[in-house]
Amino acid sequence: MKKLVSLVLLSLVAFSVNAERSGEEVYTKSCTFCHAAGVAGAPKIGDSAAWEARLAGGLDAAIATIKTGKGAMPAKGMCNDCSDAEYTNAINYMKK
Repeated sequence: MKKLVSLVLLSLVAFSVNAERSGEEVYTKSCTFCHAAGVAGAPKIGDSAAWEARLAGGLDAAIATIKTGKGAMPAKGMCNDCSDAEYTNAINYMKK
């Protein structure tokens, strides 16, 4: 029985470590400082016109820009452990 409980607990820990974060979680952790106030030209959260311009080249291009950095935004946009899906979640959260 102890082995079964241990296996279940380990599975839950592994799942929580690999669980995809929501856009709000990524935004709060990594994006708030610049995107809340529009620091150095960062498109503000909720400014759909600014986000539309940034996304004109497509979501894949925007994610590539996040990964390499742009202007004052460092590579990976302060989220060094984000997946492409998590970057997408953050963009979708901020552009609303």
